[in-house]
Amino acid sequence: MKDHQLAWRNLWRNRKRTLITAASVFFAVFFALVMRSFQLGTYEKMYSDVIQSYSGYLQLQHPSYLDEPNLDNGFIVDAELFSRMEQDPNVEAVVPRIESFALAAAGNRTQGVMVIGVEPESESKALNIRNRIVRYKLTPEALGALKGEELPGRLEKNLDLFSGEAFTEAGDLASILGIGKKDTTTLLPLLTRHTAFPGSYLSSGESGYAIIGNGLSDYLGAFPGDTIVLIGQGYHGTSAAGLYVVKGVVSMPNPEIDNRFVCLTLDDARWLYAAPDMATSAIISIRNSDEKEFTATQERLGAVAGDELTVRNWKEMNALLLNQMEADNKSGAIMIGILYLVIAFGVFGTVLMMMAERRREFGMLVSIGMQRKKLAGIVGLEMLLIGLLGVVAGVVASLPVVVLGHARPLRFTGEMARMYEDYGFEPVMPMLLPDTYYLWQVVVVLLILTIAIAFSVRKIFKLNVINALRA
Repeated sequence: MKDHQLAWRNLWRNRKRTLITAASVFFAVFFALVMRSFQLGTYEKMYSDVIQSYSGYLQLQHPSYLDEPNLDNGFIVDAELFSRMEQDPNVEAVVPRIESFALAAAGNRTQGVMVIGVEPESESKALNIRNRIVRYKLTPEALGALKGEELPGRLEKNLDLFSGEAFTEAGDLASILGIGKKDTTTLLPLLTRHTAFPGSYLSSGESGYAIIGNGLSDYLGAFPGDTIVLIGQGYHGTSAAGLYVVKGVVSMPNPEIDNRFVCLTLDDARWLYAAPDMATSAIISIRNSDEKEFTATQERLGAVAGDELTVRNWKEMNALLLNQMEADNKSGAIMIGILYLVIAFGVFGTVLMMMAERRREFGMLVSIGMQRKKLAGIVGLEMLLIGLLGVVAGVVASLPVVVLGHARPLRFTGEMARMYEDYGFEPVMPMLLPDTYYLWQVVVVLLILTIAIAFSVRKIFKLNVINALRA
């Protein structure tokens, strides 16, 4: 009989011991993978929100703009320079914009806002504001109308739970409210009819219109068709004031931006701030966002920009966020390390128990002529098989949880949601799909098992046969 067959049969001589050891490894792998998936998925979501709703991967700026982000550190748009940059194989478009601050007012409410001037047609290649226009919203009026309809009890509870939420697509509305595929054909048309929200995107041929964030819209009580007033300071200290009709409301993934977001056409923003032909930055839309590739793209574009302008990546523009996430990542790694430490003690405890229980058996096998090397190899295989059972079971059990958590992220409400928003993040905790972090968890478990195997092998080679037979 081959060694691995003998080892496999030995495992099931004491089923309880085998299952207890495998279960300890299983739970270590399962909880470590789920915890790590939540943590890394949340980081990816936060980074994605910042990149997609504000900074983009690369920006063209004046060298002093990062430290002093104001109109005086803007630059004159050079169409020839933009054209040369767009010839780079990884650059899709270079989209100029003006960004400044103002005081927005509607009725008797005011709010400090971030005003962004964009080219409506080109913006789809940068932050893609067009696809963030709110199409459906659970307003008090919509909730009142829906409660007059015959709805399943669970759906009514979810309506109250997500009151005030805005959606850009009907599919998101159905997913958040927990409408299954079977009920989609009957319930979704009813929901979309009552929750339909007016609004549209900006057009280059129009003037005097604005797009505002959903959070700002709720605070000011300004909805499509209403007028807001913007008052601020323009280029070189000139006064800036204007009236703008709200044409649409957008749902930005970053709550801090959503609560202060006002978007005008680039021409309107230049007129408002008295900055003709200027831009404070230009978002460089890239095709391949892999870190190595966009870093190489940054270097190439930096050479094209020359000394008067600089190309910055999203990490340089969000250094504080990266530092916060790095600190949190280390604390998460410490928690997982503590989890593995506890499990390691459990595995070693089981090994000690096994060695004590089988001491007489080992002594007898050695005394009748079995080589210690062969015995140690079989025991090592037993430990390895137990570990692999736990690892494989943990990985398989975690996969559906991770995939479901990615497709339908955990969404917080109430106090927890407000806490997330206070920190400037959307109250959503998605999970990251399997990546290299899966491999690392398996490597750590196998390392623990290797140490346990080495311990058991050492005990066998130092075994005193006479004392073992008397045990």
